[in-house]
Formats: sequence, structure tokens, C-alpha cells
Amino acid sequence: MNPHLKNQKTRRNFLKSTLTGIAGTALLGTASATPGFTGSRKKKVGYALVGLGYYSTDLLAPALQETENAYLAGIVTGTPAKEKVWAEKYNIPAKNIYNYENFDSIAENPDIQVIYIVLPNSMHKEFTIRAAKAGKHVLCEKPMAMNAAECREMIQACEDNDVLLSIGYRLHYDPYNIEAMRLGQGEVYGKVNHISCGAAFHNSSTDHWKLQKEMGGGSMMDMGVYPLQAARYVTGEEPIAVTAQGYSMRDAYQDINEAVNLQLEFPGGTIANLSTGFHASFNYLLVSADRGWFELNLYSGYGGIKGRTKDKKLEFPKINQQAAHMDDFALSVNEGKTVRVPGEEGLKDMIVVDVTYKALKKNARVKI
Repeated sequence: MNPHLKNQKTRRNFLKSTLTGIAGTALLGTASATPGFTGSRKKKVGYALVGLGYYSTDLLAPALQETENAYLAGIVTGTPAKEKVWAEKYNIPAKNIYNYENFDSIAENPDIQVIYIVLPNSMHKEFTIRAAKAGKHVLCEKPMAMNAAECREMIQACEDNDVLLSIGYRLHYDPYNIEAMRLGQGEVYGKVNHISCGAAFHNSSTDHWKLQKEMGGGSMMDMGVYPLQAARYVTGEEPIAVTAQGYSMRDAYQDINEAVNLQLEFPGGTIANLSTGFHASFNYLLVSADRGWFELNLYSGYGGIKGRTKDKKLEFPKINQQAAHMDDFALSVNEGKTVRVPGEEGLKDMIVVDVTYKALKKNARVKI
């Protein structure tokens, strides 16, 4: 087995190390945190973006212009008109441009080491497995897949083909959220008793794939993963039971959960009250502990995150979260650095999501 793969099992060790504080560039995944890394083009890791929608176009491609360890080497798109635009804008050679039909031939391209999957949720498993079989490392957007069973297949495929797998949880690179991990898991204010967290936006669309259940639509599968993640990384625990309520107010949203409220119970006694939806815009994290509290608001934005504790205002440098993640994963590929957000992290979320849907269907508390 590739020794890099063993690093995917050390998530807890990484979190323990972050509890000492977040000072220094090492937490931001930059090249300067790794002695001996030259940042030369020869050592840079080539990424291919699969799916050229909003996230790739407006965030990932620009972020790859800021990375020190990675660069945009190729694209995969089902829209021929986008090929010329991207090729000219980012100087991508024709040999590094693929579509969904000839994707598997990417195995023969040494310019591309990482496939970043930015497709509808229902396509994550297929293209992760195809990328793994092509011998490429995989960075897959959240949520990892349609359910936990698919996540396990993806993890197995990457292990079988000796490639690394990471999930696009960018907040694990944000200094404010890293501090929330430290404050919660380190019990800086004592035992965490209650977490209130919500992430939602008002979606006016009536025909987007996020409204189609068979493609992985629904608010829980979109913004809902963020508060679930926050509850898990603030406590450092896995929930033991879920209660949930779902709502769909508009006609176009009747086949999915337009809004979801869920309550998680953790083994240490923490209760988390989480909210998500396509019906309103909100973004907050508030944690109450025995001897104090801390909050982030906005907590999951790309920038402009603010935070405070009962004692002080939190102030950290603004970073490009996507660039930090792609840089850090490039170091995992090149130098064996621990994968900070491995496939197992995405699996843990989907285990809870699966149980959440059971709780919604039964309208009852369901143990995990």
C-alpha cells in the first residue's frame, strides 16, 4: 500500500495537534510550512477540474492561480463551448481537455495528478471510481456521495488503486473554524453543552439539479452538511441519535426538503440544534459551554468570517480557503503529508445524513 494512504487514518492525531493553537502558516497548508519545498513548476501538482459550473468557474480556477504547490493543468466538461474559453483564459493545452466520454483516457496523461470532482452529487461516486482506476488522486466536493454505502465504495476504490482521496471541506483550513475546533475539543470553556448552528440561502431557482431528488438535491445534501460538520468538529465526537423535521413550502420544492431542522445527541452529553434550507439566508455558529461561550457569524463564508468569545474578539488573517485546501492536498500527493480531510470524514457525515432521512420519514428519534 502507498504509505500516503496510511495518513488518511490519522485524522484524530491531526486534530489533537491543532488544539495547541493556530499560529503559523502550517495550519494554512502553504508551501512555506514545508521545509525543502521549492515551489518549482516541476514539483507542482496538476489539477483537472471535472464540471465547470459556478464553483469551478468563480472559485476553484481563480484559487488555483494563488496556489504555490498546485496548478490548473486540465479540465473535463460536457459543454464543448467552454473548452475554448477555458483553454484561452488559463493556457490549457488541447491534450489536457476531456469530456465525460473520453475521461478514462486521462490515465495516460502525466500532466494531471489530481482530479477535482465538482459535479452533481449523484455523479460523485462514478467519477471518483473512474478517476481512481485511472490512477489519479481525487478531491471530491461535498457531500461525498448520495449515501454512506457509496462513500464506502469510493474509499475502497481509492485504496485498491493506491491513490489518495480528500473531500472538499474547505472550513478545515479556515483559521476561525480551526479555532472553534480548539475551543470546543480542548474544552477551553469547559464541557460543551449546546451547539446552535445554521447555514442556508434563499434559492429562487425552480429548475436547478439541487431540486431533483435523484441527483442528490435537497437542502440537507447542500448547505445542511455544513452545520453537521460544525457540530462534529466542535465536539470531536460522533453523534449517537438524530431527531429531524423537514419542510417544503414552495411547489417546486415538494419532492425535496426545502428546509430541515435536526437535533443531534452526542455521547459526551452535548446537544446540537441545526438548521438548513433554501428558504432563507442565515449563517451562524454559537457554542455554549460550562464556563463561557464562543461564536462565529458568518461562520462558513468564503471570506468575512467574524468571531468572538465571552472574553475577546477573534481576529485571524483572511485566507483563500480553496487555495489552502488544494495546496495542502498537493503536499499530500507530493510529500506524504497527512490528508487533513480524508474520505472517511465524508463517510462520517453521510452516515448521519442517512439517519437524518430515516428520522424525517419516521418523524421520530433514531439512534445511529
